[in-house]
Amino acid sequence: MPDFVKVDYEQTKASTKTNELGMREMQAKAYAERNRQYLLLKAPPACGKSRALMFIALDKLFKQGIKKVIVTVPETAIGSSFKSTNLTDSGFWADWLVNDKYNLCLPGIDTKKVEKFQEFLNSDTEKILLCAHATFRNAYSILDAELLDNCLIAA
Repeated sequence: MPDFVKVDYEQTKASTKTNELGMREMQAKAYAERNRQYLLLKAPPACGKSRALMFIALDKLFKQGIKKVIVTVPETAIGSSFKSTNLTDSGFWADWLVNDKYNLCLPGIDTKKVEKFQEFLNSDTEKILLCAHATFRNAYSILDAELLDNCLIAA
């Protein structure tokens, strides 16, 4: 029976070179599709999927009218991939800045995550929230879904 799951990738090292915006090849390809409503990024580990999301999310926040970005990850340990990141030094026009108050993946923030989630949605100034899938599910079950209008949800 053929193995439909196995994928072989070329390893030319070309994917580690960056363009004038500081993006690797895969990130630039994803960014070129940034105006789409739905995107699915599938790529090998450590190829820059998290950073690709940062580029796209910032464009949606500042150029496409999206009001908030909610990044959900399967477990809090993965949340470190989305910590505040300086992107302007590499040529991008904005930095990815996550307020620690709304980084619900940081150690020690174990209580009242759903309340923090709701507080974020009601804030006029906060733009980015990071949480685990479980926190998103728990918050979604009690919040008014209209609060998610004009939000980018990345899972």
